[in-house]
Amino acid sequence: MSGGVDSAVAAARAVEAGHDVVGVHLALSRMPGTLRTGSRGCCTIEDSSDAQRAANIIGIPYYVWDFSERFKLDVVDDFIAEYEAGRTPNPCMRCNERIKFAALLEKALDLGFDAVATGHYATILTDADGNRELHRASAWAKDQSYVLGVLTAEQLAHSMFPLGATPSKALVRAEAAERGFSVANKPDSHDICFIPDGDTRGWLADKVGTQPGGEIVERDGTVVGSHDGARGFTVGQRRGLHLGSLAEDGRRRFVLEVKPATNTVVVGPKEALAIGEIAGSRFTWAGLAPEHPELAFECEVQIRAHADPVPATAQVVTAPVVMASGGLDGAGVPAGGSVDGIAGGAVDGARELVIRPHEPLVGVSPGQTAVVYIGTRVLGQTTIDRTVSAVPVGAVSAGRAPADAS
Repeated sequence: MSGGVDSAVAAARAVEAGHDVVGVHLALSRMPGTLRTGSRGCCTIEDSSDAQRAANIIGIPYYVWDFSERFKLDVVDDFIAEYEAGRTPNPCMRCNERIKFAALLEKALDLGFDAVATGHYATILTDADGNRELHRASAWAKDQSYVLGVLTAEQLAHSMFPLGATPSKALVRAEAAERGFSVANKPDSHDICFIPDGDTRGWLADKVGTQPGGEIVERDGTVVGSHDGARGFTVGQRRGLHLGSLAEDGRRRFVLEVKPATNTVVVGPKEALAIGEIAGSRFTWAGLAPEHPELAFECEVQIRAHADPVPATAQVVTAPVVMASGGLDGAGVPAGGSVDGIAGGAVDGARELVIRPHEPLVGVSPGQTAVVYIGTRVLGQTTIDRTVSAVPVGAVSAGRAPADAS
């Protein structure tokens, strides 16, 4: 129970469904005040008190379990390491993958509980053979199946989402008010819980120190500016480049790639953000895996929590090349990390989930999570290791515009 309205109503519904329920609040910091700025943030002492009040109204036992060390190692430190590697992490995915449906679930099962129930908006359906499948919520505007895409078949077997069939968040709030929960109108949390003020770059600088300045370059290696440290720049970023002038063609530049090995930021026109292929070796299936994943199959891919799904083709292949994050050498030739529009890296011989959208995606970065859907079902996911530009270096985009995946 996070202290929010969704988990409170989910707990009440689980009780009414006949389950023996215990409310658990996760303490994710030894100094919980650091996870809130004003009304922003989560997992604070105030949230714990809100959760306990809801548990008292429901009439269930309530406990606080300390996962602060595990959270720091598996979520916060991972977030820092990913940014240092020039990748764009999703800490909410990591929290679900390693804390809520791993550490928490493991402890619950060890104590004799059967499942973890949360306030996520998603549904679990069972196919004709008894296999559990993860599906989108009825309330598509609140659907959270994307951030649950990391769940495995074993984790799904011990998960419950009582809010999945609710048509809207408004109905959940109304139900909370009827039940007398003080959190009925409590605002949703939208920020990274350990960076509640939203200043990711400032937070990183405080945690790992500042970097020396470096170069901002075009895709062909032409130096067009300088920066105070590549860490904290993200793919698709336009503001904060301080280039002083537009490109020769008069267009604005966007961040296309971050190369921490050389402290270089690569920029280019907006159409150069178009991505024609993404791939990752850290993939999992949410439930039963495809019978022949090595054969290309039609699906939809979603690369952000609230993005529209994009039609695509996916298949599992053996990675063909060895690449590592790198930069441009003195001659302006990509050094390991980016070859003619390929960003990120893959290990030769590793199995990858390769996804090719029917229309180019825009602003995709290694480190993000790509979730694969077939209809409303979540088939699986991968952390993106590499992307391939739909616009070769030196080419001018023509024809199709990249799909809006923001």
